[in-house]
Amino acid sequence: MFRALATAACLLAGAGAAAAADPPALPPAVIAALQRAGVPAEALSVSVYDAASGHPLLRWRDDVAVNPASLTKLLTTYAALDRLGPAWTWTTPVWLAGPVQGGVLEGSLHIQGSGDPRLVEERVWLLLRRVQQMGVREIRGDIVLDNSAFAVPDADPGDFDGEPLRPYNVRPAALLLNFRAIAYTFVPDAAAGLARVLAEPALPGTQADRSVPLAAGPCEDWRGQLKASFEPGRTRFAGSYAAACGEQTWPVADPQPASHDARLIEALWRELGGSLRGSVREGPAPADRLPSFTLASPALAEVVRDINKYSNNLMAQQLFLTLALQADPRRAATPEAARSLLARWLAERTGPLGDEVVIDNGSGLSRLTRLSAGRLARLLLQAWSGPVMSELMASLPVSGLDGTLRRGRTAVGRAHLKTGSLRDVVGVAGYVLADNGRQRVLVAVVNHPQAAAARPALDALLQWAHRGAGPR
Repeated sequence: MFRALATAACLLAGAGAAAAADPPALPPAVIAALQRAGVPAEALSVSVYDAASGHPLLRWRDDVAVNPASLTKLLTTYAALDRLGPAWTWTTPVWLAGPVQGGVLEGSLHIQGSGDPRLVEERVWLLLRRVQQMGVREIRGDIVLDNSAFAVPDADPGDFDGEPLRPYNVRPAALLLNFRAIAYTFVPDAAAGLARVLAEPALPGTQADRSVPLAAGPCEDWRGQLKASFEPGRTRFAGSYAAACGEQTWPVADPQPASHDARLIEALWRELGGSLRGSVREGPAPADRLPSFTLASPALAEVVRDINKYSNNLMAQQLFLTLALQADPRRAATPEAARSLLARWLAERTGPLGDEVVIDNGSGLSRLTRLSAGRLARLLLQAWSGPVMSELMASLPVSGLDGTLRRGRTAVGRAHLKTGSLRDVVGVAGYVLADNGRQRVLVAVVNHPQAAAARPALDALLQWAHRGAGPR
């Protein structure tokens, strides 16, 4: 017993000495890469731990508040998996508010949103097909869309970066159909000397050029070469399209977001052969009766995978607000309620929050968000031994194989890392399998005007962790 107590005392003393010691220097390859990029070492924050033991391997300015960009999605998605469970689903209730006789609904069709970020065109089609399978071919009333579950302040979608037609700038909504975006696909037809333009979905009230002349030469800035103009109700391509580009797709936020859902619903309903006497409008769902049916989303684990693999900002904000809605379904979810909930959850997992934590919209598409590398590393350490570790880790891009890391050349297939980038910000965070068989937790963020040039430094750090730095 005495020997065991003495050993424990020595371990504690050693841990205290290690904590009091200066943090280890950055690996030489990382320092060299920063110097080549013209980025000072003080612009980098790093936290690396052995996942199993929690032993710190490298801590460099990891208590400094930094903008983590899309690394913020790790907080939102882990909190959702932890609080709701990997198998949880969104449900979109639908009411046939009236009798159905001879294929006619003598009343209105109501659809109520609950934040489902995966209500894409195909699933909206299935919802309307279900209505027809219940015997409805004609709606004598209206199609009523209920968006009341979220209370999101009005804002210009171009406020963040002056690019209102970027799909990531679409505002979240309780009933969000097809990301309120249109995908233009360009298909070269060499025999005809043009590229055919396909718009999906094809919305009423929006006309688009059906073709654009083909051009010779290499495929470079093909979007700029198109000389596109996306105006409400009219899309034009005044330039040309390089045949060498092959088939390409350009997703664009609908310039008329307020009416997008109504136009999509009406287009799909009529495409299915349905008729509508009234209009598509917003309004409350019936409160005095159960829905006729509900449409369930894919499981949360699948949605989280889409969010993290491809760093989908709009889906992350939908999930962020959903956390607040599920915590109190009686109230409309607000960004303030979601921020408060996520802050409390983070404090429960990593300890009291200090000034280094500022939560904004849950996606990282923000100039205000702040988080230290050390705080995020401790959260990932906590997740490693938690019940949803497998789902969280599987949602992260795999270096060199998929998602935002598909072009990575370092530790190919050996690192699951969320990426983050904004103007003046680059970062990675996740798990790295070292050559010695140990898993590492790695968080690294650069905040600097030349941050993009510092990506090789992050690659060097990943290589250092991959090569088995630390105890074997």
